Amino acid sequence: MARATAVRRSHALAFASALAAAWSWSAQAAAPAPQLFKERWIAGNLAQEPVVQVQALDDDTFVIRQSIKTNFEAPFLYLMFGRDKALMIDTGAQGGQIRPVVDRLVAEWLLAKHRSSIPLVVAHSHSHGDHIAGDGAFRDRPETVVVGLQAGNVAEFFGVANWPDGIATFDLGGRPLKIIPTPGHQKAAIAVYDSRLQILLSGDTIYPGRLYVPVNFLAEERASVDRLAAFAASHPIRALLGAHIEMTVQPGRDYAHEVLSHAAEHVLELPVGTIGELQEGLKADLDVPDRPQVHDNFIIYPVPARTE
Repeated sequence: MARATAVRRSHALAFASALAAAWSWSAQAAAPAPQLFKERWIAGNLAQEPVVQVQALDDDTFVIRQSIKTNFEAPFLYLMFGRDKALMIDTGAQGGQIRPVVDRLVAEWLLAKHRSSIPLVVAHSHSHGDHIAGDGAFRDRPETVVVGLQAGNVAEFFGVANWPDGIATFDLGGRPLKIIPTPGHQKAAIAVYDSRLQILLSGDTIYPGRLYVPVNFLAEERASVDRLAAFAASHPIRALLGAHIEMTVQPGRDYAHEVLSHAAEHVLELPVGTIGELQEGLKADLDVPDRPQVHDNFIIYPVPARTE
């Protein structure tokens, strides 16, 4: 009798714990992320629009958006400085003019810091074409390393042991970043956590848009989002910053594919609770391609099997 009572108590505690965790994620998902940017992002709505827009999060962190008028993907890129090196995440889609912008930002940073040089590492949120198209412009850049595109290249460069389950620390010099493998959308995908700003750069794994997952990579996607959820449970995260915006301000409404103007565009910032919401959504049967699961701030979109 005592043993049965203890078992029931254990089950009740486990259920209460699970319920509390679910409520916590739900509450976090409902809470909006803080507004991090002073300006609205360029979204193809102006007759004259720059080919890129840059907004600073602080003196050492810059977010770059490629104009939708140069490519419908309109990706976001990230440039982060530490004492010893700078890290750039992604080089944009076809039609971008990213190298001159990065060179200008580096030159301005060096001038402000009274320095003459800093090495640059060019890495990628993942290896799809709309995130690596500008790589060639950086291969001949002095003091620059372009990280390879395969999962093995990424793991070796950042020192990720036991890919994809390990998490590595990559120190820019007084600015340690966490490199978190997130294969699923693509084999070499990573997320990058900056403890200084408490932001998670989530690439195409989580962003306000269509989260494409090949049906043969669903297990990897679920494991990756579980990994992010476990990480978020022990690290403060103010906001997720992804690589695109494909959602409107109307909950659950996205733009048509390849549209070249984003009227009433969703903000880039997503609350940390989005991880838990995605985690729950991925528990559903998603094995049939092209049957999207619609959420307010993103859409889980299974697609046919791929090799990468």
